[in-house]
Amino acid sequence: MVSSSRIFPLMPIPPEPGELPSILIVAALPEELDHPGVLHTGLGKLNAAYALTRELQRRRPKLVVNYGTAGGLNPSLAGLVEIRRVLQVDMEAEPLAPRGQTPFSPEPFMLDSGTDGVVCGSGDRFVSAVDPWLLQHGVEVVDMELFAIASVCQREGIPWRSFKYISDHADRDSETSWQAHVRGGQELFLKRVGELALAPN
Repeated sequence: MVSSSRIFPLMPIPPEPGELPSILIVAALPEELDHPGVLHTGLGKLNAAYALTRELQRRRPKLVVNYGTAGGLNPSLAGLVEIRRVLQVDMEAEPLAPRGQTPFSPEPFMLDSGTDGVVCGSGDRFVSAVDPWLLQHGVEVVDMELFAIASVCQREGIPWRSFKYISDHADRDSETSWQAHVRGGQELFLKRVGELALAPN
């Protein structure tokens, strides 16, 4: 008897995050991504940098993939978006350095993922009002961890990618909207990261 699998080839099933030894999935909170194998760092750049650095002392993935919620500044964006560039937005040390740039540091305040996508502004604040500086620098979404994650990856020589689910519009209703939509992007992201794992190197 001919095996039915030869007549109807089985489609590959995307692996779970915990089954991807070459990919490290990083998220701030379990509320955003509650799944086995995910490194939860806690909120903010300091927590993200510390948790990721410690994890990289334990393992060396080929790729770090960040997922989280984000406030949308571009009204045309919705759902899950990929980040092509992240800016540090909360370093304000004028006149020692322009906003975003750490004084006396050669490290850039803009980091590129090497993929297509949108621009993310990253800093230790929950944006709930228009900030002209963000708009002037082309920022389309805002978060609280990505610049730290990208900076650690750059220093460690590890590629990174980031996907953000737009949970609010960075306005006076942001807190309520974020709480209502914080879990909304999990399935979209898990499908996307499964596609990454199945893609040829």
